[in-house]
Amino acid sequence: MAEYAGRLVVVVLFEGVDLLDVTGPPEVFSLARREGGDAADYRVILASASMAPVTTAAGVRILPDLTFPQVATGAIDTLIVPGSVEADGDRRVRAVVDSGLVGWVKVLADRAHRVASVCVGAHLLAAAGLLDGKRATTHWSTARQLAEENPAVEVDADPIFIREGDVWTGAGISACLDLSLALVADDLGEEIALRVARQLVMYVKRPSGQSQFSVPLEQLSSTRRIEDLRHHVMRHLDAPLTVADLAAHAHVSDRHLTRLFKSELGTTPHAYIESARVEKARRLLESSDATLAGIASACGFGTTDTLVRAFRRRVHTTPSAYRRRFRMPRPQER
Repeated sequence: MAEYAGRLVVVVLFEGVDLLDVTGPPEVFSLARREGGDAADYRVILASASMAPVTTAAGVRILPDLTFPQVATGAIDTLIVPGSVEADGDRRVRAVVDSGLVGWVKVLADRAHRVASVCVGAHLLAAAGLLDGKRATTHWSTARQLAEENPAVEVDADPIFIREGDVWTGAGISACLDLSLALVADDLGEEIALRVARQLVMYVKRPSGQSQFSVPLEQLSSTRRIEDLRHHVMRHLDAPLTVADLAAHAHVSDRHLTRLFKSELGTTPHAYIESARVEKARRLLESSDATLAGIASACGFGTTDTLVRAFRRRVHTTPSAYRRRFRMPRPQER
């Protein structure tokens, strides 16, 4: 491969890869070239094991530009590693990790100035040893798998992306845009990245600390009783929702209810309810002009101080700061 004087971005292709993981980052870099002019000298190459068309998980076929051996002969500015999952009969997903692909990721990473994984691509970086001793994120649905299979990696399923030196990991799936914008900001500054975000009709360029966590997206319980309790909690967040209340609703003892939450959801009733209340508060802060006192009442916190303390624990910022950054603009503000 001929040397490229600008910023060469190589996106790894393989059978079953998630389509948006592949197409999202190039769109960001393309817009960066338009918004940044000569300074944004990005060139994106799609590389695969061969020049044969690659069929993505969405069924869309993509043609590679070069093969892995061809790309491995030159210097790479940014190596982007997307991912792929397989689902079982119960719709549980696992990241796919192919040993041959991992080998090429190692080779290409050695040629790259920086490496970034998109969504479950973090599993490939981890298998290649690129995340050992580092903090990393991935899509929430495979975070446990990443931690169990890679004990040397400090897995944090909350942020939408994490930077550890020259290694970046991103959550999924649309968070590939946030990660790519962060890479552009690192190269060209925040102003160019914000202009690209506006072209993408993204309300904000979200910072890495923005959480991908959402209570309704948590893994479903295997028992109808807990599922009924989850729905009961979501419908009655403004009520006290004590352990005794939930136990009475489920027709079990307080102690048995606590055991059910621990075994089925991996948490306590109190922690689950607080998470659900914070999630509702986040939605209200983003989409309404309600006062903090009103939000505290609607979400069952009772007082503003209680809301603020819970928000700090779960989101690592204050409700007011969160609203300033993530509030959706009213029609007259657009």
